[in-house]
Amino acid sequence: MGMGATNTLDRVAARLGLVQGVSIEFQRSLDVANGGVLFALPALLACGLLRHTGKHFSLPPGYYRLDSIFVLLALMALARLKHIESLRYCAPGEWGKLLGLDRVPEVRTSREKFKLLSRAEQPTKWSADLCRDWMEAAPDEASMLYVDGHIRVYYGNQTKLPPHYVSRQRLCLRATADYWVNAMDGQPFFMISKAIDPGLIKVLEGDILPRLEKEVPNQPTADMLETDPYLHRFTLIFDREGYSPGLLLRTKKRRIACLTYHKFPGEKWADEEFHSCAVTLGAGEVIHMDLAERGTYLGSKPAERLRVREIRKRKHPFSPPTIGAIWCR
Repeated sequence: MGMGATNTLDRVAARLGLVQGVSIEFQRSLDVANGGVLFALPALLACGLLRHTGKHFSLPPGYYRLDSIFVLLALMALARLKHIESLRYCAPGEWGKLLGLDRVPEVRTSREKFKLLSRAEQPTKWSADLCRDWMEAAPDEASMLYVDGHIRVYYGNQTKLPPHYVSRQRLCLRATADYWVNAMDGQPFFMISKAIDPGLIKVLEGDILPRLEKEVPNQPTADMLETDPYLHRFTLIFDREGYSPGLLLRTKKRRIACLTYHKFPGEKWADEEFHSCAVTLGAGEVIHMDLAERGTYLGSKPAERLRVREIRKRKHPFSPPTIGAIWCR
């Protein structure tokens, strides 16, 4: 039955098909390795770790139930175990106590169950339901969304991936591009992974915007949008990679506001235009910045000219150049 297996009766019953699975039941224990990860279990459950799992996932009858596998995955992430093979070098009985069972499943068993859970588009649908729940629970945070891309290096040899430039290593390595959609406080809503990176602009228009238009709560109705020409559905914030006058014009037609950096700020503004302003940060801290604002036109073609608000922050003379941000709604 494997090292650390003490629940002999239930294991034999599961092998004979007499039980559908063994429920999690934590026992009082002392000096359990990695026991600190259990402090995060209430937060994981509150965030929806086991929510909607029965709707999208199923496992054949066996000793380990669906909730046991999801708790195992969460605890592995908290313990910095990056792949399933790491379980071979962990004490199975100790990890079983963390799961509320007698021992952790063997690597071969875990691999088979993970394969069943990842088939078709089940994880994507489950993630979409969780994202919808998170947005509905925090509608104010979902009204302003920050989009950012990250390069995740692939060190294996099972898949041939195209090279990406990794700035922190200054090398072109095999990797995937992950685009995260977060709230302003950094809480993630969902992530889109691309093996072949088409760029932030295409991912925004092809994957992120259609999903946000369906899932962001408390959007204004069509009558409200028609009445107020400056009313928008929600606000997207992204960096210079997404700067494009054409993209800003298309998002404006879809009544989506955008906040990004000006990729070509041009000449410096006069010092007389800057004024000290009190700015409240996300944590509540109030700081003072020297800010200036202008109305700016973007786009070279007359039919694609777009008027935006450009805001610049003046820095110390020995600091990097002035930052220019544009606001389009």
